[in-house]
Amino acid sequence: MKFIQSKLSRQLIWLVVFAFVLLFIFLGVVLPKMLIPVAESNIYSYLSEPLKLMNRDVDDQLLNTEVAYIYVVGDEVAASDNINKVIAIHDLDKLLEKITDTYGKFIYNHKTYYYYTIKNDQVTKIAISNDNYINKTKAAILSAIFPIVLGTCLLIGLILVLWSSFIVRKIEKLKNKIDNIDNPDYNHNVDFEIDDEIRSLALAIEDMRISLINQEKYRNQMYQNISHDFKTPLTVIKSYIEAVEDNVEDETTALNVIKQQTSKLEQKVHSLLYLNKLDYLKDSKDIKIVPVNMAEIIHSEVEKFKFHRKEIDFIIEVDKKSRYYGTVENWETILDNLLSNFMRYANTTIKIIAKQNKLILYNDGENIDNDFLDGIFTPFRKGIKGEFGLGLSIVKKTLNLMHYDIKIKNEKKGVSFIITKEIHK
Repeated sequence: MKFIQSKLSRQLIWLVVFAFVLLFIFLGVVLPKMLIPVAESNIYSYLSEPLKLMNRDVDDQLLNTEVAYIYVVGDEVAASDNINKVIAIHDLDKLLEKITDTYGKFIYNHKTYYYYTIKNDQVTKIAISNDNYINKTKAAILSAIFPIVLGTCLLIGLILVLWSSFIVRKIEKLKNKIDNIDNPDYNHNVDFEIDDEIRSLALAIEDMRISLINQEKYRNQMYQNISHDFKTPLTVIKSYIEAVEDNVEDETTALNVIKQQTSKLEQKVHSLLYLNKLDYLKDSKDIKIVPVNMAEIIHSEVEKFKFHRKEIDFIIEVDKKSRYYGTVENWETILDNLLSNFMRYANTTIKIIAKQNKLILYNDGENIDNDFLDGIFTPFRKGIKGEFGLGLSIVKKTLNLMHYDIKIKNEKKGVSFIITKEIHK
């Protein structure tokens, strides 16, 4: 597609010119036609008034040469001396044939004539005029209206041009801001004094710029954290291979360590792929949200973890009337990651409560520092004890996928993770 280059100021000038062309067409063509009914109404009044005072001696009473008068008594017809000046017709009988109503108009020799009649017994008085009066009336109205309308439009056009130039300068500032959005030396301050939509747009662009900077910082930090998290098991694997080659470590011990580190690395890769899958699924409309049996899911997950640390006491409270929705697979993923986290930090107790359509998971470990709470669901963010991970980020995104939310609350002793249904406003 080929685009036509045209600046906003030029577009506005053309718009003003087009508006003036329409204005002149309206004043020169449309308005005169609209004035004709008004002028015709006036001319009939203009013709009728003298007829009420006119008698047979019409010649002595005529002062207006634009109006001719005809006086008819029986078969006798008398006309004012200016009849031929008003209408060039010598046969009065032929003229009377065109006068068929009390008032009206007719066309003769391509000109329009207007008449008005008054009948009293056997006497008929007729006033007739050409269209000069109407033309003068239209000209007088237009001469009064045209300067006012033209002056008003010129003033409005000038105001629009000045206003548009002001808007264009603001838009040019926005363009420069966007062009330099990644330039730290550019002055990104929003200095628009008027709080309008353009200022709101400038603030939105500034928010976007700051967000992009933060995202870039976060991305760089995440890459560093991922590299560190993946590098550790790889370093351990490499060290044990070299130890075996140097006969410093026996193969059985080395293989066991390598197997453990490989399993950890595999789990990290799996979590990273799953997290990317969640980012893809959040925009998908094919997700099936169905009722699930939370009691069965909880008991199944507890069975998997209760032997990892035998000193941990699991307390389960489930209200069978509560309803939970999603998929069994997603809820298992959520509980897997949360319980894995709990197994590291709990002292003696893990409590799971499913009541009032809420799911609360509690462990009696240490409180979480407030510095970690704000970004605790961020992927690969350094957390408690300097560890990195994706578990809580997976929990958050999986819950959001099923329209649930999660909050963390420090108790007097221990920490609670509270899962509730999202409230749609």
